[in-house]
Amino acid sequence: MLSVGNFLSEDEDEYIQNDLNVRRKILRQESNIFSMTDSQFVIYFRLSKDAFKYVLGQITPDLRNRVKSTSVPNTLKLAATIRILAEGSYQKGAGNDFNVSLSQSSVSNVFRECIEVLHNKLCPNWISFPTTEEEKYEIKEHFLNNTGFPGVIGCIDGKIVAPRMEERFKYLNRKGFYSLNVTVVCDHKLRIRYISSHHHGSVHDSLVWNTSDLKQHMKENFDNGERNTWILGDAGYPLEKFLITPFRSADEGSPECRFNKIHSKTRNIVERAIGVLKNRFRCILGARQLHYTPDICGKVTAVCAALHNICIHFKIEMPIVSANPYFMTDSNDVEMNDDLNALDIRSSIMLSLSN
Repeated sequence: MLSVGNFLSEDEDEYIQNDLNVRRKILRQESNIFSMTDSQFVIYFRLSKDAFKYVLGQITPDLRNRVKSTSVPNTLKLAATIRILAEGSYQKGAGNDFNVSLSQSSVSNVFRECIEVLHNKLCPNWISFPTTEEEKYEIKEHFLNNTGFPGVIGCIDGKIVAPRMEERFKYLNRKGFYSLNVTVVCDHKLRIRYISSHHHGSVHDSLVWNTSDLKQHMKENFDNGERNTWILGDAGYPLEKFLITPFRSADEGSPECRFNKIHSKTRNIVERAIGVLKNRFRCILGARQLHYTPDICGKVTAVCAALHNICIHFKIEMPIVSANPYFMTDSNDVEMNDDLNALDIRSSIMLSLSN
């Protein structure tokens, strides 16, 4: 069947496109996203108005200056970008939004520009591992009082994000689809304290850990005399003096089994943190492939983590995420040569939990 569009002349096509551009310009000029109610704004952009204005203030100096009157205002640049992050929507859909009114090509350019600036400005300031003694003490106290597990300053897990594929074989994970392997560490408030989002999906969690700057940081602290401080990981990670993993094949009712249950209950918080992150910014849900290169996908994931931390700082209500307090993950265990000193440390923790 022939469509009406087949009978339009080139001049008519150009007229229609120009008319659409004019309409979009008028809509952009009249758009005021802050006219929404506070609750509508959070539903729409995940950030509160104050949080949005804070982020806008942080990135505005680094965004390209407007040259023409038809240039996209910075407020709408950020609004379009966050709409894509929040809903996982396509650029065309985000552009047609009545609050944004941008063409698909404009949204594409705006999104890439904003992600680059957000990554450079927000991530270094809003994703940082605990370093002060006061901060570590607060985190340890919370975990000890709420789960009984001593010495914990964070919990680690590896999750997947689906990017557009280049060199596909590198990104084929063990579950049979293509992804990035994203490593996350969270604290007691569900804040993301560390993220590594640039590894291929074919890379195992243990290799990501072994090549990470976080491992080097923890090792240096241990070598400099820091004791009774560790992060918790599942059995996919190697047992180390500063990374405590569960016992393998623990018999029901044994001290090792009790240890594993308390370990799992404590580490459950990283599952909750990732669940909240994905529900806030649905572009990183496993079911929604990001149609960008792996490099951009890695930056998108890190930006979402920084925005998630900003939401917590501004006390924005979290999405409800159900989680099993005694979850056991499919960790794809691998044989590892566990550190003998680490085995002693884990045994000492197990004995303390049995008392």
